[in-house]
Amino acid sequence: MNKIKIGWSEVSIVPEGRRIDLHGQFYERISGKVETPISVTAMAMECGTDSIVFVSCDLASTSHKLLEAVRNNIPDGIGFPKDKLIINAIHTHTSMGYANLTDSVDNSFSVIKKMLPEGKVYEELVSDQSSDILRGEEAFSFLVDRITQAAVGAWENRKDGLYASGFGRAAVGMCRRVCYDDGSAKMWGDSNSPNFTELESGNDSGIELLFTYDLDKKLTGVVANVACPAQVLEHQSFISSDYMGKLRVLIREKYGDEVCLLGLISPAGDMCPRDMIRWVDAEIKLNDPNIFREKIIPRRQDPSMFDIKGCEKIARRIANEVFWAIDEVTEYVSETEIVHKNLTVDLPFRRVTIEQKDKAVAIMKEFFEKCPDVINYQDNADMFIYTGTIARFESQKTRDVYPIEVHVVKLGDIAFATNPFELFLNYGNQIRARSLAKQTFLIQLCCGASGYLPTERAERGGHYSAIVSSGNIGHVGGEMLVRKTLKEINEMFGE
Repeated sequence: MNKIKIGWSEVSIVPEGRRIDLHGQFYERISGKVETPISVTAMAMECGTDSIVFVSCDLASTSHKLLEAVRNNIPDGIGFPKDKLIINAIHTHTSMGYANLTDSVDNSFSVIKKMLPEGKVYEELVSDQSSDILRGEEAFSFLVDRITQAAVGAWENRKDGLYASGFGRAAVGMCRRVCYDDGSAKMWGDSNSPNFTELESGNDSGIELLFTYDLDKKLTGVVANVACPAQVLEHQSFISSDYMGKLRVLIREKYGDEVCLLGLISPAGDMCPRDMIRWVDAEIKLNDPNIFREKIIPRRQDPSMFDIKGCEKIARRIANEVFWAIDEVTEYVSETEIVHKNLTVDLPFRRVTIEQKDKAVAIMKEFFEKCPDVINYQDNADMFIYTGTIARFESQKTRDVYPIEVHVVKLGDIAFATNPFELFLNYGNQIRARSLAKQTFLIQLCCGASGYLPTERAERGGHYSAIVSSGNIGHVGGEMLVRKTLKEINEMFGE
């Protein structure tokens, strides 16, 4: 066993004097005020000959291109191998859009442009061209610099320290895919229907927690692994780190401004902060047809989970669990071992059939015959399922496998495992249930942004998040990812 060194760093990604192009949804949103600051937080750990540097970003996603750019930007000889750097996103939709947002090999938007008949045009929705908006390649470079600062800062700040494990339980994430009696499913589907049968999956209220301390047992940081994207405020037009940012505030109010929070999102591709049964509508009208309800029945329930009050309630629920878990700590670890593997895993590219492609082409042709002369982002969103199918048919001609970067880490009796997907909950449940580690942290949207990875049942149900347009890999690849992750974890822990 070796003594562990731990370092923390937090760097703001609020651009001074600039607005940002908010990422998420299918329409343009330009930031107004800063509701809750956005930042990148890094935690470095070194023990013996191995190490790890986590960076959690208050972003919707962190593409592999962004990861590689940060690695290339880190000075040589910094002291840790650059392939030990792990970057994840909390998946907030009220943060910065940038160039190279995803690692998708398809371009469904290009299908519309190619198929657009003569005399009809696509209207780009970039209405605000103001120079004070940070977007595109400029935003990408800004993020590379800030993430680099955080990673290097955490490494340079490492000192002999202690850590302790904890566990909490809070109602945060709930299934957002609603099933009907014809076998179909819909993300954000209306459950107030005689055809509603069930939600497609359950939820995971468990919160994996890790606390770090200096040698005087003063708290220096909290790691919280929650199975719900930070998307309470996803339709808003202000800058916010959502419930994770509010959790950070509550922790610092109790333990001091120097305490850092590393927010990690567990597999939650089919999860959301909202109760699809006891529906509470947003306080303001949302620009999202999928959220529309013909009839809103008043409920005695949580506040709206589209608005700030709901965001604050979730943060308080998690914070209470964090506080109780810290109070219960009796065992502090100062000597341990780190074993860190960075793996490239080849998964089968999700394909479409000729029949599926032909059907999509026919629907698109019919759409273009009836559509107005000027079409826009809403048409792109409506046709996304079909344009994505056509784009995938072309991509699969030259691609059979899709490589991803996966990290598996042993920290004493704790395991960490990453994936670059919006991974559906049941895959995470399968890994945790069979992991030999005493505690298993699972991190989605990590070291890449490869879209949703649905279950076989979800694929049968269809709709957004489960269709081929929503991700690069299907359920066959999901099952392979589970098996590979379990193999690596359990070999580390003695099986």
